[in-house]
Amino acid sequence: MSKNILILQSSPRIGGNSDILCDEFIKGAKEAHHNCEKIYLTKKDIKLCTGCLTCDDTHSCVIDDDMREILEKMVNADVIVMATPVYFFTMSGQMKMLIDRTTPRFSEIKDKEFYFIFTAATPNEKHLINVKREFKSYLNCLTNPTNKGTIHGLGVGKVGDIKEKKRNFIGSLQIWKKCLR
Repeated sequence: MSKNILILQSSPRIGGNSDILCDEFIKGAKEAHHNCEKIYLTKKDIKLCTGCLTCDDTHSCVIDDDMREILEKMVNADVIVMATPVYFFTMSGQMKMLIDRTTPRFSEIKDKEFYFIFTAATPNEKHLINVKREFKSYLNCLTNPTNKGTIHGLGVGKVGDIKEKKRNFIGSLQIWKKCLR
């Protein structure tokens, strides 16, 4: 059965390391005959949450920006891929802003499969502890999410570094391809 996959790419570097891994994920998903859409968060108008809490009652945000469209796509997706570079041991500001703005409809983002993509200049996996914890905390707020896996590229600080180290990630990508079948 074909799945609708939404890739939320938060790196400000289009064509950067996390973007390259997103493209590899998309290749595998398309080989398995799934539908994919990648959204570059840096190309979208997503404003900061104001903390007004109106959405607690209305399940709608008072801010009129691109987040309404993204939320609709998240609600309708079967699979959500969240990709971020790791800055100062945490996710990008663009990804955090997106997560905060899912509040109005987070109860509708249910029964989804989630995959996570991280890239970092650090070669040390222990420096990913915070970002992994943050995404796990986000999933704890949702109804019946399934964490299907994480792929991370370490020691890839410059644009394109992941291409030279890609062989290290092919095994993980093959596993994802099997999960998506």
